[in-house]
Amino acid sequence: MATTSPTSKIWSREAGVVERRDLWSSMKRGFCGRCPRCGEGRLFRAFLKVDNQCSACGLDYSPHRADDLPAYLVIAIVGHIVVPAALLIETDYSPPVWLQLAIYLPLTALLSLALLQPVKGAVVGLQWALRMHGFDDKAPRDISAAGELSHDL
Repeated sequence: MATTSPTSKIWSREAGVVERRDLWSSMKRGFCGRCPRCGEGRLFRAFLKVDNQCSACGLDYSPHRADDLPAYLVIAIVGHIVVPAALLIETDYSPPVWLQLAIYLPLTALLSLALLQPVKGAVVGLQWALRMHGFDDKAPRDISAAGELSHDL
């Protein structure tokens, strides 16, 4: 009968040191379309398509999982801007319905399109700062960008 001895891990101060990630500055960098780590490289290669990696520091962006959160946040933000404005104008001036539709529909569409990319960048910055979805230092390397485990047996 073979016995195995457990390997002991020795904790040291250097082993516990991890990169400090400031939440607000990384979200601000992402909001501006820049790398959440260095603030130099571009975050997006197209309107809503996140680049593969930072051109300046080499940070891998593939682990991000923004999904539908940016759209939900944009709906909430634009709704909090347009609805009070519409109610204020309706109660004070009572413009005709055609004029209200001619103002609020384009305003809603333009605000939504203008905020969608910055909000998505802020969400990616939030995920990086909180070490979510593979942005941590101990991320398994056998997970692809699509989130599937590779089976190399």
